[in-house]
Amino acid sequence: MPLKELRVKIEKIDVQILKLIEQRTALAKDVLDAKRAIRLPINDVDQNKMVLDRAANSATERGLDGESVKRIFEILIKMNIERQHEMSGEGNLP
Repeated sequence: MPLKELRVKIEKIDVQILKLIEQRTALAKDVLDAKRAIRLPINDVDQNKMVLDRAANSATERGLDGESVKRIFEILIKMNIERQHEMSGEGNLP
C-alpha cells in the first residue's frame, strides 16, 4: 500500500481517537456529580491507579508497550481532573 494511503488511514484513526477523547472528557460533569454525591475528592487516587493498571495490562496483552499506554492514560486522567476542577470553580480552563 502506498505511503499516502497509509497516512490517510492513520488520519482517520486519529479522528476516531479524538472523538473518543472528547466522549471521555464529556463525562467529567457526570463523574464530578457522582463523586460529590458520595463525598469523594475530585482526584480519586485509588481509581486513578486502577485505571492506569488496567490500561497498562490491557496494552501488554495486545502487544503494546504498557508503560507508554499508561502515560497516555495519565494524560487523559489529568485532563478529566482539570475539567472537574474547572466545573467546580477551582480551575483555570475556559
